[in-house]
Amino acid sequence: MKILILNGPNLNLLGRREKSVYGSRSFEDYFEELKENFPKLELEHFQSNTEGVLIDKLHEVGFSYKGIVINAGAYTHTSVALSDAIKAIDTPVIEVHISNVYARDAFRHKSMLAPFCKGIITGFGLESYWLALQYFEKQKPKQIGFGSHNS
Repeated sequence: MKILILNGPNLNLLGRREKSVYGSRSFEDYFEELKENFPKLELEHFQSNTEGVLIDKLHEVGFSYKGIVINAGAYTHTSVALSDAIKAIDTPVIEVHISNVYARDAFRHKSMLAPFCKGIITGFGLESYWLALQYFEKQKPKQIGFGSHNS
């Protein structure tokens, strides 16, 4: 079962930026742990600081993969284009955030992506990704079939 973890802007700096908010671990190190602990899932990771590149990746995998876990960073709160891309694809998407966005700046309380995602996990540190992957791992093939992200 192919699952893409898609990270947006500034998430390439995990482990080095704002450690009090995002922790001291790099995503690359954490991704290795995820692969070891989810052997039934064929995990892939992609990160870009560029909105159009993220959209291209959603288009590339959004009709063939079984799930996408997205942390769009600040684009979560601003990008109609990413929202439209998620709405356009068949693969179910789970939105994740490392920090509790509702305990931060008011502009972070609105997600442009949420209406088109299967669900949102926020505030559990890097474990937010783990929780999203647990959802996909536990689903039967029929449950996460195409078109299910809006249900």
